[in-house]
Amino acid sequence: MRDRLMLLSGWAFGPAALEPLAELLLERGPHLQVDIVSLPTLGDPDAWLDELDARLPADSWLAGWSLGGMLATQLAARRGDACNGLITLCSNPCFRSRDDWPAAMPAEVFEAFHAAFRLGPEETRKRFSLLASRGGFDARTLARQLEVSRLECPVAALDAGLQLLAALDGREALRRFVGPQLHLFAGNDALVPAAAAQALLDWLPDVEVDVIENASHALPLERAEDIATAMLAFMQRGEED
Repeated sequence: MRDRLMLLSGWAFGPAALEPLAELLLERGPHLQVDIVSLPTLGDPDAWLDELDARLPADSWLAGWSLGGMLATQLAARRGDACNGLITLCSNPCFRSRDDWPAAMPAEVFEAFHAAFRLGPEETRKRFSLLASRGGFDARTLARQLEVSRLECPVAALDAGLQLLAALDGREALRRFVGPQLHLFAGNDALVPAAAAQALLDWLPDVEVDVIENASHALPLERAEDIATAMLAFMQRGEED
């Protein structure tokens, strides 16, 4: 039976942003079945995790980009041994800074972004694509690619996603999940500071953490080759343990 990898997308973006990575994983890992998972389109943020748990098969690897990684973390902790392993991409345990987790987006910056979204969702989403591509090698092209991959869904669902970005704290979930973990960060990320990588290692010294230098928040799209290589090597090590 082929190993199954569930790849969760990020806030406001659909499967297209992850398709280059999924194609490389399938090409290089013929033992894999890779499914790209769009995030829920529910207006109730409290229901998102239950919806994902009901939709995603058990006994699979869970991986996610940004908010997708934060939700994959919660789901891995919930499933325990029924999750083969966890991989996150540009995913901070706390997206918005807290007194005990300063390596994150400043709370006032996040609140201003959320307020701007509620006033002008369309313009704010365009700005988000620019932020996600900032720091990339060809930020303009990357931003255009992200715009094409935008998820069309109700504004209420996008707002619920922002509420989750503000509320989720994955530290205890990461500690509870005893399976293999790989967390990849981007050195030039404008949304998740690279300092979160060291903060995570300080919190959990026994997990695998790496920073891909000269890369943006759009890491899985911008550096699909590097990410596929890292993910496959990690999954192979996890299967051997």
